[in-house]
Amino acid sequence: MDEEYDVIVLGTGLKECILSGLLSVDGLKVLHMDRNDYYGGESTSLNLIQLWTRFRGSDKPPANLGSSRDYNVDMIPKFMMANGTLVRVLIHTDVTKYLSFKAVDGSFVYNKGKVHKVPATDMEALKSPLMGIFEKRRARKFFIYVQDYIESDPKTHEGMDLTRVTTRELIAKYGLDDNTVDFIGHALALHRDDHYLDEPALDTVKRMKLYAESLARFQGGSPYIYPLYGLGELPQAFARLSAVYGGTYMLNKPECKVEFDEEGKVVGVTSEGETARCKKVVCDPSYLPNKARKVGKVARAIAIMSHPIPNTNDSHSVQVILPQKQLGRKSDMYLFCCSYTHNVAPKGKYIAFVSSEAETDHPEIELKAGIDLLGPVDELFFDTYDRYEPVNEPSLDNCFISMSYDATTHFESTVTDVLNMYAMITGKAVDLSVDLSAASAAEE
Repeated sequence: MDEEYDVIVLGTGLKECILSGLLSVDGLKVLHMDRNDYYGGESTSLNLIQLWTRFRGSDKPPANLGSSRDYNVDMIPKFMMANGTLVRVLIHTDVTKYLSFKAVDGSFVYNKGKVHKVPATDMEALKSPLMGIFEKRRARKFFIYVQDYIESDPKTHEGMDLTRVTTRELIAKYGLDDNTVDFIGHALALHRDDHYLDEPALDTVKRMKLYAESLARFQGGSPYIYPLYGLGELPQAFARLSAVYGGTYMLNKPECKVEFDEEGKVVGVTSEGETARCKKVVCDPSYLPNKARKVGKVARAIAIMSHPIPNTNDSHSVQVILPQKQLGRKSDMYLFCCSYTHNVAPKGKYIAFVSSEAETDHPEIELKAGIDLLGPVDELFFDTYDRYEPVNEPSLDNCFISMSYDATTHFESTVTDVLNMYAMITGKAVDLSVDLSAASAAEE
């Protein structure tokens, strides 16, 4: 390995693969290595035998569940906003030609012990059983304000500077009650806790607009899309993109030790006695554990079922958000369900996930509120993993480390991390001003 690379990427998690693709398209010389013999790292998708081996320690799942290869069970289950940043990255890089997507049937929110469809527009607000008649009128006025708001046009601001006005102040102007604020903040704007209430309202308004625009793209029941055959397809698609632009891939490389010079700057990566030289390293926290710190833990339940989640209009794919306040928790809980319609399970089978930022060491007890919404399950697995974030200074050591995946079941936080890393590595932003209509060709 005498060659020198601009960047060596360690790990084939989704974040690392997107970066490797973007950097290769930019003309950088990229070497991509992984200690595993499969793509996806912790964000991989497992077949039934792999799932059984991982959680039950045997490779003999029960025969009644069907063929192992019909299953693609995501280890980091997330939907994509149809108009969101990840879709823009896919179109910008032309990765859409390697993937097929399908809309997600439903988007729901848990309120006062029941599951309700999330109203996203002024007309839906008027029909929603989430609110009483007077509250509906107030909510409708607020939705109209958000829909009409254009950042560059002060005439639409109604005299408010949303970079200064907090979300709490904006909502107070419309007199909305706590229940309404709960679903707007958590199920529409997709905030993970209530800190946003005391931050500038512009972010929340933009998030609500993104939700409504994503919903309008398909005129479907949700703003989300999801790839056929599961999320394991995404890292492979970006790996293919990187290879087309000259990126080199090496899987099943043990150890992958990052080497530094006496100033502490990265100079290369050694595996099996050979060192590849490089100027920069991109990796997930597991490759440089001494440059990352633990910041939390995600608790997750994985269920195999023979029916859709009850009270979601028989949706074959669905997200349900359980806001923290409804559960008396510090963070939200997320339900994610997919089925044979997205080719992740045999006909008649559904895969559901319940996930949340862990607040105890007992996922079975902690996730009970979400699991209770699933109805009867054929099989149930529990999983917890630690979340890490980098503590190094990339300008000093040239190491760019991604953050661990959070408990959310949508990709907005994931892509933000990738784009921030890209900007740090290249000194520029990815141009995502793409024509989204061009994406329609890749959608079913």
